Amino acid sequence: MAKQDELVFLPLGGVGEIGMNLALYGYGPRENRQWIMVDCGVTFPGPDLPGVDLVLPDIRFLAKERKNLKGIIITHAHEDHYGALNDLWPGLNVPVYASGFTAGLLEAKRDYEKTMGEIPITPFKAGDRINVGPFSIEGVAVNHSIPEPMSLMIRTPVGNVIHTGDWKIDHEPSLGPLTDETRFRQLGDEGVLALMCDSTNALRDGVSPSEKDVSESLRKIIEDAEGRVAVTTFSSNVGRIRTVAEAAEAAGREVLLLGSSLKRVVDVARDIGLMEGIKPFIAEDEYGYIPRDKVVVILTGSQGEPRAALAKLARDEMRNVALAAGDIVVFSSRAIPGNEKAIQDIKNGLIEQGIHIVTDAEALVHVSGHPRRNELQKMYEWTRPKIVVPVHGEATHLTAHKELAEQSGISIVPRVRNGDILRLAPGPAEVIGEAPHGRIFKDGTLIGDFDEMGIGERKKLSYVGHVAVNVVLDARYDIVGDPDVVAIGLPAYDDEGDEMEDTLFDAVVSAIESIPRARRKDLDMLQEAARRAVRAAANQGWGKKPLVTVFVTRTGG
Repeated sequence: MAKQDELVFLPLGGVGEIGMNLALYGYGPRENRQWIMVDCGVTFPGPDLPGVDLVLPDIRFLAKERKNLKGIIITHAHEDHYGALNDLWPGLNVPVYASGFTAGLLEAKRDYEKTMGEIPITPFKAGDRINVGPFSIEGVAVNHSIPEPMSLMIRTPVGNVIHTGDWKIDHEPSLGPLTDETRFRQLGDEGVLALMCDSTNALRDGVSPSEKDVSESLRKIIEDAEGRVAVTTFSSNVGRIRTVAEAAEAAGREVLLLGSSLKRVVDVARDIGLMEGIKPFIAEDEYGYIPRDKVVVILTGSQGEPRAALAKLARDEMRNVALAAGDIVVFSSRAIPGNEKAIQDIKNGLIEQGIHIVTDAEALVHVSGHPRRNELQKMYEWTRPKIVVPVHGEATHLTAHKELAEQSGISIVPRVRNGDILRLAPGPAEVIGEAPHGRIFKDGTLIGDFDEMGIGERKKLSYVGHVAVNVVLDARYDIVGDPDVVAIGLPAYDDEGDEMEDTLFDAVVSAIESIPRARRKDLDMLQEAARRAVRAAANQGWGKKPLVTVFVTRTGG
């Protein structure tokens, strides 16, 4: 190790927010570090980003460091951990290490989205070891709500780091693996400098219930139901899908899958042997011929997504599938913050049809895939790190996790947020700088920042509408005919009861005619005068100022 070699941690997403996880680890002298990336996730836009499809981490920092980026390791195939890979990898072009399930899902997603270019994946799973640049990386089995998740033991010349990824302790999951306590204890014996640990449930006391308890609860609901049962869950939760399918079979019911993402996940799970022993699912056009008490539907839409299968059922828009009064819909999921209103709208639509709703408030139909406080303390006990860095959470989760770690006897718990460069070794753990970071947006087929994608203007449009004005002048700079005024997204009438477009038309004509003909040669000045007049007239008759575009052209002369 050269004297100036340092080990640093730099999150570009996921620390200070839930979603969009992207962590960089760097090793070497400050001006020439080599880097690995762990995870490359997205988050989903809220109503404050109209038209945006996905929110991605801004990786400007890597533009100049690209030659020093040695590889990308994906811990598991949840969108907030791997969903940005298709869009960001082409600019990086480095090896990607991921499990078979993650690789299969990435390929299925690429086929579905018809995106160009293949990402070469090097298979890497729990128990494997790889060398990437100056880092030696070992996958460690953990349990989570998706197949083949792993933590990473990252070994460097100045100390070892455990990056937990998403994990929990479940002794009886419906789908493996178990979180590998023995291996974590061995890694603790070897020596752990720092533990980068999931904070999602750091506010919740105790231990998460087991998936086995969820299985029993779902089995009872399906057995006792007199009509159809529909279960909506996260499409990636293969263990939960298996649980529902097994409960349906035990109750003598057929299973229908609805939703393209669900079908993709199940196809990949089947390819790698995770659906063994599960009967084939029925086709959509068979549904109508099966008695109500002999069918279970597993479907997408647990987060209120308007185009998902559940939303279509709530609006009664599906051709071959419908629910009826007395049927049950089970929300085997939690509401991701920000989705509550959309989910409630769907519940209301179902309730109006006489359908019974079951959520985790009424029965144990969902359990989180993240560790509660007692589980976090177990991880500290097993690994005995010198430093704990809370990651994967909003400020409230990270702060609760910091307090818990300190109460549990961890003396060094630095405060880290997206963009902070945390030096882990040598010397004291401290934030030594800040890297460019932020968000970029996928909008249709394009990717860019807030201004490049025109999101600010689009937001304004959604509040105040747009007025287009076209004025033609003759050779003597008099108005020819009537100016065209087209208002989009404005009220039809102003506060006097006059048609809005007439009010704006009058404003344009009087603005131009009030300017002496000799000064009308300045077409830019006329344009600006007409624009201001329209905004002022709208403001007077409506109380808001629309966006206005004015064209002034001169004919002849």
